[in-house]
Amino acid sequence: MSVIKLSAIDSTNDYLKELSRNQIVENFTTVVANKQTKGRGQMGAAWVSEEGKNLITSILIKDVLQDVDEIFHLNVAVALSIFEVLKANDLPNLAIKWPNDIMSEQKKIAGILIENSIKSDGKIESVVGIGLNVNQKSFENLPKASSMAVVTNSEFDLDEILNQLIFQIKKNCSYILTRQTDRLWQDYHCNLYKINVPLAFEDANQHKFMGIIQGVSTNGLLEIKLEDDSIKSFGIKEVQILL
Repeated sequence: MSVIKLSAIDSTNDYLKELSRNQIVENFTTVVANKQTKGRGQMGAAWVSEEGKNLITSILIKDVLQDVDEIFHLNVAVALSIFEVLKANDLPNLAIKWPNDIMSEQKKIAGILIENSIKSDGKIESVVGIGLNVNQKSFENLPKASSMAVVTNSEFDLDEILNQLIFQIKKNCSYILTRQTDRLWQDYHCNLYKINVPLAFEDANQHKFMGIIQGVSTNGLLEIKLEDDSIKSFGIKEVQILL
């Protein structure tokens, strides 16, 4: 495994994808940047980070997913990996917010963007982008964001956090390889944000409704129990929690 450190880049995901297109890249090759000018989250949302303060990284993962039906297993494995690193560093009140956020004290600490490609031989290659707020302390105009430093009133070594994260991702990917995904999904659901709690939601048509999160399906849809006791599944950007 190699770590490529960059002072500045438009997108670590794009850099790693281009590298993989042009040469053979070792599994779990990791790109980190002090500054990212065109960072993005799910569905093209921007990811803004103070230079040198946070962990901006992309990790190449291949030879783990065997089938397209397994793609969300990797999301679960990565979300749990971040969760476990934060827990090991004593962050309180942690939760995994579907589809791609990690929360502490009801605020966003990390975001995930996984981009998958199917090669000509049928193999699935994934570039896992992670933005983890570590030592940034000011989040002007971002009232729902926070960082490890803000929550714990401590500073952290970025390299050490990265090493912890890579270790956990490798460990959780091994459960996918050995067909032990049930344990990943169990931990994921145990720590899913607001599961089994009555909440107000809004769908893509701006229709507001009450429901209770039941869990996430293996293909990544959020399952919500409605007031008539029926279960409805929602994809990314099809529903949001109103808090």
